[in-house]
Amino acid sequence: MLDHDRKISENLPVIRQLDEGAINRIAAGEVVERPASAVKELVENAIDAGATRVEIAIAAGGKTLIRVTDNGCGILPDQLPLALSRHATSKIDGSDLLDIHTFGFRGEALPSLGAVGRLTITSRVKGADAASISVAGGKLSPVKPAALGQGTIVELRDLFYATPARLKFMRSDRAESQAITDVVKRLAMAEPFVGITLRDVTGGGEGRVTFRADAESGDLFDALHGRLARILGAEFAENALRIDAEREGLKLIGYAALPTYSRGSSTAQYLFVNGRPVKDKLLVGALRAAYFDFLSRDRHPAAALFIDCDPQLVDVNVHPAKSEVRFRDPGLARGLIVSALKHALAEAGHRASSTVANATLGAMRPEATGPARVYQMDRPSLGARMAAYHGQAPSSMAPGLAESPATWDGDPGATLMETPVSGRVDESETQVGLEQNPLGAARGQVHENYIIAQTTDGMVIVDQHAAHERLVYEKLKRQMAENGVAAQALLIPDIVELSSGDCERLLAHAEALAKMGLTIEAFGGDAIAVRETPAILGEVNARALILDILDELDDQGESMLVQAKIEAIVSRVACHGSIRSGRRMRAEEMNALLREMEATPHSGQCNHGRPTYVELKLADIERLFGRT
Repeated sequence: MLDHDRKISENLPVIRQLDEGAINRIAAGEVVERPASAVKELVENAIDAGATRVEIAIAAGGKTLIRVTDNGCGILPDQLPLALSRHATSKIDGSDLLDIHTFGFRGEALPSLGAVGRLTITSRVKGADAASISVAGGKLSPVKPAALGQGTIVELRDLFYATPARLKFMRSDRAESQAITDVVKRLAMAEPFVGITLRDVTGGGEGRVTFRADAESGDLFDALHGRLARILGAEFAENALRIDAEREGLKLIGYAALPTYSRGSSTAQYLFVNGRPVKDKLLVGALRAAYFDFLSRDRHPAAALFIDCDPQLVDVNVHPAKSEVRFRDPGLARGLIVSALKHALAEAGHRASSTVANATLGAMRPEATGPARVYQMDRPSLGARMAAYHGQAPSSMAPGLAESPATWDGDPGATLMETPVSGRVDESETQVGLEQNPLGAARGQVHENYIIAQTTDGMVIVDQHAAHERLVYEKLKRQMAENGVAAQALLIPDIVELSSGDCERLLAHAEALAKMGLTIEAFGGDAIAVRETPAILGEVNARALILDILDELDDQGESMLVQAKIEAIVSRVACHGSIRSGRRMRAEEMNALLREMEATPHSGQCNHGRPTYVELKLADIERLFGRT
């Protein structure tokens, strides 16, 4: 065998007390991972100080300069040295570590930054003189007089100069700048009434503004909607559902996008607990569970959700970066998110994302490229148009042919020839007024798959197979919810050997699995017995299913594998039982399908999250033809 160096001398090891500088540098490694971490700590301090305006300037991705300026309450001159001492803070008194109402509370950020960089704090309290203090590599300088209006300026230069090894792990300036921007955006979402500006001054001078969010006004929801529109884009704001729910002391507010406004990754998911941006597995899993039935596995919902509760109900002192939290009742938090989002999605009914129509219009290109022609005539009424059509019909045509479509073969001496048009729906008395409905009145069917409907201000194109598939799927789901998931008892239970930890973790979810038709129980030692499996799944490899569930529990803290398998089969049944592409439908059938879509929740997307219909406004159609 190789003789490994165990890093231990033959002499008895001696315990030593580390000096203050080494302690601060070690602490800085936990609190300040990269420039974005430093920006986060400094901006949070500014918001905790009551600032309504925060300006951030960075250079070289924050490696050479981070400057945060705020108009908060400021720091008194005699307290500046104390602010740079470890575990010195004005935000808690130490009597109750759960009663936290601010971003920061540990008193570690400023001394950690001063231990690995060159830090200068200039501050002024209203009615007092301004003062400045500096620290470089842990060495503190005396307090000096300074000139400043009310507020604080914290300037950090040469981050990690005192720990050069950490610099080797920094990414490119662009990547670090992007990470800083992401942190600032999250804090801007958390505080819509605070104006935040991020400026890159790498080249010197005023630099360029890379992010700006002015302070919003109005009530909380209006301010939050405006801030999200500015940060996530107007399309998100247009296609987001308002969330407002409360349960047993936990309040959930925010906005969640329609399933048809999904993303290819989870980067558009923003979660906050008591105003603090967090990345928590429990909350992410709850968001995924709420959209589980509407999106395929490779699509992710977009949402900005805020949970507010008594600080005693959540522990934020779990992670050095305070990015993870621990709820006293995690099931309550998860259930609140799932139920609130599902309720909002159900209330959205047949609504689909407006981006679908925008993409459709973007794919259309008018043939003419000249200036748009202006039509001065007002649009005539339906009756006037029909009268005009009759009056314009050739007088030589036999009675009745004027209403029929005709073609011309190009011969000047030839007469017009009638040709039938497939799928046309003639307007009848039963269809009068149907245009007032959200999905309008059916006017025709093209390619035996797409229904064309006319609304009061545009048109709707419906994929008949995808729409009916969703309707059948929702009906089957309701039946399954009312009657439960049928379970098939095994003649001989399957015994699955596991580790003690896996066995305990799986049995903790036994009740939830039983609702899905999978019944398990302890079998002594580190084994479990699988008594029943969902009947709809047919023959099941119990061991493989159990191991897959455990993998999902390890990865995401919950398992929806059994539910996914069941709903995949229900979806397949719905697909085979729905109207097939290629079937020609009568007018009554098409209108009945449109009315059922309007009355069925989630009918705006198929079982895989794709839209079931596209709505085009008349103004947009006229723009394509240069009529406006």
